Amino acid sequence: MAYETIDWQQNGSVVIATLNRPESLNAINQKMDHELIDVLDRLRNDNSIRVMVLTGAGRAFCAGDDIKERDAGENENELSRDLSGPGSVLTNNYLSLWNNVDTGKPIIAAVNGYALGGGLELALACDIRIATTNASFGTPEITLGFFPGGGAPLRLPRILPGSIAMEMLLTGDRFDAETAYRWGLISHLVEQDELLDKATSIAERIASHAPLAVRAVRELAYGTNDMTLSQVQRMSAFSRWIIQQTDDAQEGPRAFVEKRQAEYHGR
Repeated sequence: MAYETIDWQQNGSVVIATLNRPESLNAINQKMDHELIDVLDRLRNDNSIRVMVLTGAGRAFCAGDDIKERDAGENENELSRDLSGPGSVLTNNYLSLWNNVDTGKPIIAAVNGYALGGGLELALACDIRIATTNASFGTPEITLGFFPGGGAPLRLPRILPGSIAMEMLLTGDRFDAETAYRWGLISHLVEQDELLDKATSIAERIASHAPLAVRAVRELAYGTNDMTLSQVQRMSAFSRWIIQQTDDAQEGPRAFVEKRQAEYHGR
């Protein structure tokens, strides 16, 4: 399936999805909103895909919501106007995007240039973030009278120390790539021409592992944020037992003993 605002390239079990509205710094308009949801659905449902790299064309990863489209009223027919509830300030499709961003499979954000507002929230929703030296990050919604509705108030304090997260959220200031790397917001800092190679290399390493084990580790890591240590240990033991029953769990040790590359099939 071809998209208007996103380039989709699959190589084996790794997909590179490129936000492709460079003239608008890859700002999310209605069309991209719909197409992002479809991309996430494809990732979720296509068993041939194990990892996705998400990046942006041109000099930005994503500059957030398309303010010009919003100001022109082009989202009017999607706005929820029920003023009795908090959902009245968000588009139905916008909520759908953020409700579906977790596909159960790893996503790597390859951040080139600006990652602002909803663009930063896209990166935060990814499992791994790497960035170019000219990247910048911020949640400017507060400076425009808006509210970060894509999960930044939840995810930033879980990724960064509380004081740093609150400074980002409440000032709306931008922070450069060196600062983001020092804080731990990104795990690798590379030059522009190295970005996709680095992201793809990490994606291929993950994709080479047993997909059910990858999913279990990922779900355990995210699902235990509010658990006690004993609850985490019980959940971990249960997950480990389930994974040990799979064919892939037999294949890994067998391939190691036989000194060959393991062939995993997700079962």
